[in-house]
Amino acid sequence: MMANIRSKDTKPELLLRKAMHARGYRFRLHDRRLPGTPDLVFPRYRAAVFVHGCFWHRHEGCRFATTPATRPDFWAEKFDANLSRDLKHEKDLQAKNWRVAVIWECEIQRSVQDAASELSDWLQSSRP
Repeated sequence: MMANIRSKDTKPELLLRKAMHARGYRFRLHDRRLPGTPDLVFPRYRAAVFVHGCFWHRHEGCRFATTPATRPDFWAEKFDANLSRDLKHEKDLQAKNWRVAVIWECEIQRSVQDAASELSDWLQSSRP
């Protein structure tokens, strides 16, 4: 079952990419040269964007961030490792003078246009 979980080209990611492209932004996808292989990379703005799934990355307060009832120890370890890895990647990117944004799956499901608008504002807020 877990083999079917995608790490790239997820539906929320595709929706955000389409919305940002329609707004005229150009970006790179999954740049492996950067820590954490960000989903969207805007070199012009020196910005990296991660599109996180609420379940896997434990979006606090989100209804999608549930914990399975079976094997709670396994899941606790899994989620803790994900969170620490996310934090490490974010710090590594910031140490290389990259700005980092996280867009949550539920934000995109609620309104992809609002998420794209917020990302656009964020990119424009402190251009290099």
